[in-house]
Amino acid sequence: MQKELSEQELVRRDNLKKLQELGIDPFPSDTFDVNTKAIDIKSRYTEESKEFESVKLAGRLMSKRIMGKASFAELMDSSGRIQIYLNRDEICPEEDKTMYNEVFKKLLDLGDFIGIEGFAFTTQVGEISVHVTKFTVLSKSLRPLPVVKTDAEGNVHDSFSDPELRYRMRYVDMVVNPDVRRVFEQRTTMYNTIRTYLNEKGYLEVETPILQPLYGGAAARPFKTHHNTLDMTLYLRIANELYLKRLIVGGYDGVYEFSKDFRNEGMSRFHNPEFTQIELYVAYKDYEWMMNLVEEMVELIAIALHGTTKVQVGENVLDFQRPWKRYTMYEAIKEYTGVDISEMDESQLREAAKSLKVHVDNSLGKGKIIDEIFGEHVEHKLIQPTFITDYPVEMSPLAKKHKSKPGLVERFEAICNAKEICNAFSELNDPIDQRERFESQLELGKRGDDEAMVLDEDFLRSLEFGMPPTAGLGIGMDRLAMIMTNQSSIQDVLFFPQMKPEKQE
Repeated sequence: MQKELSEQELVRRDNLKKLQELGIDPFPSDTFDVNTKAIDIKSRYTEESKEFESVKLAGRLMSKRIMGKASFAELMDSSGRIQIYLNRDEICPEEDKTMYNEVFKKLLDLGDFIGIEGFAFTTQVGEISVHVTKFTVLSKSLRPLPVVKTDAEGNVHDSFSDPELRYRMRYVDMVVNPDVRRVFEQRTTMYNTIRTYLNEKGYLEVETPILQPLYGGAAARPFKTHHNTLDMTLYLRIANELYLKRLIVGGYDGVYEFSKDFRNEGMSRFHNPEFTQIELYVAYKDYEWMMNLVEEMVELIAIALHGTTKVQVGENVLDFQRPWKRYTMYEAIKEYTGVDISEMDESQLREAAKSLKVHVDNSLGKGKIIDEIFGEHVEHKLIQPTFITDYPVEMSPLAKKHKSKPGLVERFEAICNAKEICNAFSELNDPIDQRERFESQLELGKRGDDEAMVLDEDFLRSLEFGMPPTAGLGIGMDRLAMIMTNQSSIQDVLFFPQMKPEKQE
């Protein structure tokens, strides 16, 4: 049932009816052929130029200043705003002034879409504008936009600043806060930079299943559903790793995928249950090689977005210029806590965690205890881009054992601004070792670890056919976008973040 309409909404519906009575379709189906954008005129127009003698623009009407038979208004298209000028006697035939006196002055509301035809000129006060010779109603706005005000210092204040409203009605947020659109345009540039970089290396972009009979490739709780025809439980993927590695078994040298993944876990400024990551797998490489690739690729992203390797993030300036600082996991913990845990067993780790005031329950194994200590005492102190390498084998069931360090695996995470942005391994390709690791995960699951991995027989079968040495990488695109666009919440880099159901009046 539709809510009771406000007074402003009633006025707009009355204006809609009056337009129809005048024979004007408020929602025409005709094409309006735009031939330029506001930014093109404002950036390139000169009085000597003939480039903008005949222009057609379309966009929202954002302001009106009626001055008798002449008016100024502001039109906003996807590129920005531009002033427009209308003169009644120029846009209306001598015998009928309806389009100006009735339609423009009275029946057009702020937020309506119109198309204009005319020519560019400079006003007496030096503002580049468009002199309108004809306008067309393209779409009526039946709800008023939030009022936007700008103070004397140029700071924008609007009545649409509540985060929940902004995330829930992103379509309004983008209209009244144009900087929001720029964040998402930068995000697209980030994707395009990565895609171009990987394509030029000859790697294949692929797609793998989102609905999976077994969830794997990460330690996380899944969402599950039921397929009626097959009468089976399916899971929304938590990662696409195991499918991409099957493709390496199948003969590709390098594959990558921008994947939507889903994890049934808590929500915060850094977590959304639906998120995007890119995973990359390259045959005949290892994690050292992949570290160099990450440095180079992220450095390119910073330059593509900002023209420099230095990026302002909150109060910090992060520098993505290569090379980045590197610590092993044990070195980082010792550096920031003064405690050397490299030779400790599970019982000793529990005592170390207790002395460091890190709470660990009985369901956590050795790897999770180390992870808790790292998260509590180290991660939040890593601001500049830093690689953490050489993790304990218990923390990494899919990574290859270290060439020279018993008990460790060849794994790294890149951390900056106190958050992990990527995870990578020299991938485990020994099917016997992999089975043992999966079985260890099953034991953790029996102890109550609801994020322990499940055993995937088909994946093990694929490894038994042989997978070459492979380096694998996963980058959290949402967190990387937060850093590259200087946003403090993951919700600010998602068009439509997950929300609680809207309260009904």
